[in-house]
Amino acid sequence: MKSPAILIIDDDQAMRELLRDSLAEESLAARLCGDSREAMELLGEQSFDLVITDLKMPHHNGLAILELARQKDPEAVVIMITGYGSVETAIEAIRKGAYDYIQKPFEPDDLLVVVRRALEHVALVRENRRLRRQVAATAAEELVGDCRPMRMLKQTIDRVAPFDTPILIEGETGTGKELVARRIHRLSRRASGPFVAVNCGALAEQLLESELFGHEKGSFTGADRRKKGLFEAADKGTIFLDEISNTSPNFQIKLLRVLQEGQISRVGSTTPISIDVRVLAATNIPLVRAIKEGIFRRDLMYRLNVITLELPPLRHRKDDILLLAHHFLARYTRQYDKAITSISDEIRHRLLTYHWPGNVRELENALERAVLLCESSTIQSVHLSEKQATSRDVESLCSNFVTLAEMEKMIIRHTLQAMNGHRELTAGTLGISTTTLWRKMKKYNLF
Repeated sequence: MKSPAILIIDDDQAMRELLRDSLAEESLAARLCGDSREAMELLGEQSFDLVITDLKMPHHNGLAILELARQKDPEAVVIMITGYGSVETAIEAIRKGAYDYIQKPFEPDDLLVVVRRALEHVALVRENRRLRRQVAATAAEELVGDCRPMRMLKQTIDRVAPFDTPILIEGETGTGKELVARRIHRLSRRASGPFVAVNCGALAEQLLESELFGHEKGSFTGADRRKKGLFEAADKGTIFLDEISNTSPNFQIKLLRVLQEGQISRVGSTTPISIDVRVLAATNIPLVRAIKEGIFRRDLMYRLNVITLELPPLRHRKDDILLLAHHFLARYTRQYDKAITSISDEIRHRLLTYHWPGNVRELENALERAVLLCESSTIQSVHLSEKQATSRDVESLCSNFVTLAEMEKMIIRHTLQAMNGHRELTAGTLGISTTTLWRKMKKYNLF
């Protein structure tokens, strides 16, 4: 474990210095704070591995310190320093998540015993968290596929990943764009740095700017403390901007400036902050089309697509469908402790003939559902949802003479059902904007 971040909070200067000197005997450095209000601000801005705080102080007591420290980082370790007569309150603090308490007066050696034990606990918790993340990331980064387009995609990723150039990842919703981004990061020179993923389409403009660039205290209603943005969090690593085509023109201008200058400014501040971040962006509609529709800046596209990777939809990867199905079957039988070993021939046929508007994500969801419902050793048709078990509606339309409007209405309705009514996913799957989808839904009374 690297040198732990330790904060000592006590309004008594002599006690602060005693605590500091005691820790110094173990070559441990600590930040000292004599004002509980200043300590609360400090805890709101950064995390500490270990907080040693007096229980009784003016303005904010140790319980308030404990609450904020644990809110900021649930794994933070807090040790209470308490005087005679406050033991009951210290025990209450233990119940609320404090690691331990030390009663005044105490010997430095007694303090160090508790601190050593606390830091061992911190190291163990951090190591377990790191291992869990590593296992989860390894599983999430499995880019499964052996068809020719996927083999070529993996080869291209392997060639371009080591360089710091921006990469644009294009593909329909559910094709695995974030998996591609994680693979690029894992194979890059920044692999030891952070990987930060942001769904730009899920956040309003002001919130997106605050999330990415950070904000200063008081910069807008609700900004009660300074906050670092995700670009700062991704320093020396990679940031993945998903659904980049759904951002506003104003945000696009600010992002272009970041890419050009390598600096960001927090909301409410004019002071630039230098960052060292590789930018990967993704879109579910081609940016060329977004430019023609007037919703994306051409100059920003040129900055983002030095290299462009295109993910094929699952309907163009028929050879991979069963491979993916068995991959997800193995994953979820392990996760849910099921003894399922196979997929019936009928299901294999239906998986291969279904058009998969939700792509790999929909296939994964279908297999997870099937595993949960299946109580035998083989997945059967009853375990798939109706929308994946058959595509009769569309096949029926194709085998009869119908108008183009009738065909369009059925396809939109079918895709909406497959996407569980999610309009952004439906629009991305159909290759149209959400505005166009809304207009067509209104035309065909699909609300």
